[in-house]
Amino acid sequence: MAKIRLDRHADGVRLLTLDDHAHRNAIDSAMRDELSSAVARLAADTAARAVVVTGAGSAFCAGANLPELFGAAASTATGLRIELMRVYASFLAVRDLPVPVIAAVNGPAVGAGVNLALACGIRYLAPGAFLDISFVRLGIHPGGGATAFLTEALGASRALELILRGARIEAGQALEAGLANAVVDDPLAYALEFAAQLAAQDPELIRDIVATARTAATGNLGAVVTAEAVAQAASLLRNPAVLASRESRQRSQ
Repeated sequence: MAKIRLDRHADGVRLLTLDDHAHRNAIDSAMRDELSSAVARLAADTAARAVVVTGAGSAFCAGANLPELFGAAASTATGLRIELMRVYASFLAVRDLPVPVIAAVNGPAVGAGVNLALACGIRYLAPGAFLDISFVRLGIHPGGGATAFLTEALGASRALELILRGARIEAGQALEAGLANAVVDDPLAYALEFAAQLAAQDPELIRDIVATARTAATGNLGAVVTAEAVAQAASLLRNPAVLASRESRQRSQ
């Protein structure tokens, strides 16, 4: 049975569901491979306008199934690193999708599940959901971009403390800290509604905004201003009425 479900809505919205609720959507080798394949299909899907990522059942993602994924590779550091990078790649590719990606975090997100949620540009959490940065409690170093994602969202000092504590961040705390955009009773419905609104907009405009926002996260103002100028010029050329209406108002004054 497939562990990743990819549903294509006619309006250009795509819904990617981690679908192994019996194991709380923990990432094993089968899910890793299916997730990589699904994200590759999304990257090649020119009709996609927005993507929503969620989990089936009561959990978003219970993290990585460490024994199943890495047990056979545990004899050497090189083998472990290779396998780790394969797992990382399966969800880091979500961050590189050219369209808006929204996480509908319906329940617990643990370890690698937190990384998957943070790889999405926008996150809506259910009231009972939480983000569990459990690495240090397991005696392992964070991986999959966790350090970068948390530092980007929270700043270096705050991120370091949460990582060192192995913190569990409840939905309300995530909202207050800026790790969640909203806490809503039905995050999937909320995410799909916003995704449909995005899908109705000029797709080039939305893709350019996503790309520029990612550039802005690097903190390079010059690169952001250049990207904005290129994208804004293109959007103005696609919408000459915006300039015409302004000229018309000026002539009438």
